[in-house]
Amino acid sequence: MLQRRPRRMMNQMNVVPYIDVMLVLLVIFMVTAPMFTPGVIDVPSVTRAAQVDTTPLEISIEADGHYFVGEGGKRQPVADLDALIADVQARMHDNRPVVVTAHRDLKYSTVVAVADRLHEAGIQRVALTVRQQGS
Repeated sequence: MLQRRPRRMMNQMNVVPYIDVMLVLLVIFMVTAPMFTPGVIDVPSVTRAAQVDTTPLEISIEADGHYFVGEGGKRQPVADLDALIADVQARMHDNRPVVVTAHRDLKYSTVVAVADRLHEAGIQRVALTVRQQGS
C-alpha cells in the first residue's frame, strides 16, 4: 500500500472568488447606471441676486449692555430694551431690514432677547452680526 504524505499548507491567499464578485458587481453597476436620471438643481447665479435697496437699521449692543440705534453710521443711545423696540418701530417703513450687532463678550441670551422682542413687535427681517474685539 502506498503511503501518502500529508499535504502542505499553502500560505497564499486565493483571490479568484474576490475577482469573480468584483466582476459581477461591475456588470450590475454598468447595467443599472443608465437607469438613474440625474437630478436637476437650479442654482441661482450672481447676476440674478436680489439687491438691497434700503439701508438697514442698525442696532448695537455694547459689552456693558447699552443699546444704540442708528443708520448710516450715526448711532444714538437708547435707555432700555422697551425704548429700543419703540424707536425701531418708529423708524420702520417698507419692511426694512434690521441688523443687530453685538460685542463678542456679550452673553448670547441678551442678543436672542433683542431678536425675540423685535419678532414680537412684528419686525420680520432681522440679521445678526458680531463685532470683533478690536473694532
